[in-house]
Amino acid sequence: MMKTLFKMFLTFARIGGFTFGGGYAMLPMLQREVVEKYKWATNDELLDYYAIGQCTPGVIAVNTATFIGYKLKGIPGAIFATLGVVTPSMIIIGLIAAFISNFRDLEVVQWAFSGVRAAVVALILSAVIKIGKKSIVDIFTALIFVVVAVLSFVTDLSPVIFVVTAAVCGLIIKISKEKKAKEDEK
Repeated sequence: MMKTLFKMFLTFARIGGFTFGGGYAMLPMLQREVVEKYKWATNDELLDYYAIGQCTPGVIAVNTATFIGYKLKGIPGAIFATLGVVTPSMIIIGLIAAFISNFRDLEVVQWAFSGVRAAVVALILSAVIKIGKKSIVDIFTALIFVVVAVLSFVTDLSPVIFVVTAAVCGLIIKISKEKKAKEDEK
C-alpha cells in the first residue's frame, strides 16, 4: 500500500510542481497522468471530478487529487494525493515570497511572467477543448454549454449555480429520454 501511496504523492507532486497557472492549467497534465499513464480514473470519472471540484470549496486540482486519492486508497490516498499536489506550490510560493521584493520590478522578470501567462492561457484552452469534445455529445449538452457560456460572460452568478443547474437539467433530460424510450417500446 505504501508503494502506491508514495507513487500517488510523487505523481501529484510532479503535476503540482510543473504546471503553472493554477488548477485549470493542471487539467491536461492530470488527464495525461491519471487517465492515460496510470489509469487511476477514466475520462468520464475525471470529468466528474472536475465538475464536483468546481462546485466544492478549494482549488479544482487539489479537489480532483483528493477525489482520485480517496477512490484508490481511501483516506490515506486522499491525504497523500492532496499533499503531493500542494507541496510543490507551498515550497515555490515560500521561496518566491522570500525574494519577490528583490526582483519583481526587474524588466526581465516581468517579461518572463508575461510569457508564463500566455502559456497558461494556451494550456487552459487546450484543456477546455479536450473536455468539450468529451462532454458536448448531443444537442442537449451543446445547449447547456452555450447557455452557461453566455450567462457566465454576462452575469456575475456563482459557478456553483451553473454547475448545479446544469446537473439538474442533465437529470431532467436523462429522465425524459428514458421515459420517451419506454413509451416508444410500447
